[in-house]
Amino acid sequence: MTEPRTVAEDYIRLWNEPDPSRRKSLLQRGWTSDATYIDPIAKAAGQENISALVAGVQQRFPGFQFQLTTKPDGHGEHVRFSWSLGPAGAEAPIEGSDVITTREGRICAVIGFLDKVPQGA
Repeated sequence: MTEPRTVAEDYIRLWNEPDPSRRKSLLQRGWTSDATYIDPIAKAAGQENISALVAGVQQRFPGFQFQLTTKPDGHGEHVRFSWSLGPAGAEAPIEGSDVITTREGRICAVIGFLDKVPQGA
């Protein structure tokens, strides 16, 4: 198993990467080609669609950054952690928890949960 902290940090790095070519490189290195992502408001399959989802979130919340808020833990091929999304230096208005499944050290599935979402977001 890949170290849970490494998986979570690489995952957060992807969500914070604004450059499409660097994001593509992160996806190719750290995610399987058939990876899936699902949360209560979004679903994506494949690296290209996941990259487009990340770009859409960045466009919707300009200047916001993802941060880990709990120590990642895991067992077997699974990693879980919580995160926040907000502007630097301010309380994050959005929080969530994700469970990642890895295959051969690469992310193959993400199930996301939104724990705190402002009205109208």
